[in-house]
Amino acid sequence: MVVTPPRTRAGLVKCRPLAPGGPVALVAPASPFDREEFLAGVTELVRLGFTPVYDEGVFARQGFVAGSPRHRAGALMAAWRRADVGAILAVRGGYGSVEALPYLDPETIAHARTAFVGYSDLTTVHSFLTGHVGLVSIHGPMLDGRLARGTPAYDPASFLRSLSTEPVGEIAAEGVETVRPGEARGPLAGGTLTQLLASFGTPYEFSPPAGHVLFIDEVGERPYRLHRMLTQWRLAGRFEQTAAVVVGQLPRCDEPGGTPTAAGVIHEFFADFPRPVLLGFPSGHTTTPFVTLPFGVEAVVTAGGTPRVTVIEAAAAE
Repeated sequence: MVVTPPRTRAGLVKCRPLAPGGPVALVAPASPFDREEFLAGVTELVRLGFTPVYDEGVFARQGFVAGSPRHRAGALMAAWRRADVGAILAVRGGYGSVEALPYLDPETIAHARTAFVGYSDLTTVHSFLTGHVGLVSIHGPMLDGRLARGTPAYDPASFLRSLSTEPVGEIAAEGVETVRPGEARGPLAGGTLTQLLASFGTPYEFSPPAGHVLFIDEVGERPYRLHRMLTQWRLAGRFEQTAAVVVGQLPRCDEPGGTPTAAGVIHEFFADFPRPVLLGFPSGHTTTPFVTLPFGVEAVVTAGGTPRVTVIEAAAAE
C-alpha cells in the first residue's frame, strides 16, 4: 500500500516530528568551527532533552570549509538515511553548503522526511529542500553562536514548536515595525538575500510557491549593497508573486559613520510596494534571541497595529 505523506497547504511534504529525547544529527555543511563552541551547543541540546549524534568527521577542515563537498554531502545523506534521527542540525554557516547540493539525493531526502535546521549560508539547503525536494525545512538556530550561548541567543519555544505537530503561532517581537501596512498570508520562504540571489541561473534556483511570504535576512552588507540586491530581485520579477515581505534585523548593515542606514534603504525601497512589509523581525542574524521560522508552512503577516507574523500551520506531522 502506498502511503501518502502529510503535506502543507502549499503542497510541501511535512517533516516528521522530533520526539522528546530523540537523536539529533549534527552536521557541518559549510565552514569549520571552534570545538569548544560545538561542545557548548551539544550541552544545550542535552539540556533540552535530546540526544546529539555525531562523529569525528564533523570536525574536518579544508581551508575555509568543513571538508570536501563530497564529505559534507555524505554526512548530510548519512543523517537522512538514518530512520532513528529525528532532526538534522547544522553546526555553523559561513560558506560552502552550495558545493554539497550536486551530491544530495532528493528522493531519499523526501522519503526520510527528516527536519533540517540552520540559517545563514544554510539558506542554500533550505532553498534546495523547499523548492527542489518539496520538503518543509526549519530556519532555526545552529550550535555555533546560538545554542552554544543558551537562551540569551535563541528562543527555545519557537525552536521546539517548529519541530512538533503544533504551529509556532503568533510572533510579535519588540522592535518589529511596519514599513507598508496591510495583512496577507502565504507559505514562508526565503533566508539570507546573498545566498538566494546566488542561486539564480543555477539548477538550484530559489523557487518558492506562488503567493509566498518572503523572509529576507542579511548581515554585514552596506546599504548600497542591500539596495543593489533588492533592485536585482525586483528587476528579475521576483516580487510579483510575493504576498508579503518580512525583513530581519540587518545587523552591521549601516554605513560606517551611521548614515545611510539599512532601515532607511528598506523604507525607501518599499515606499510604493503594494503589499505588507515588516522590518526588524528577530530571525536569522539577530542581536536578540533567534526566533525559529519553519519554511513551507502557512503564515499570516499583520503590518499595522501590533506588527506580527503568525505561523498557523505545523511544520511536522506523524
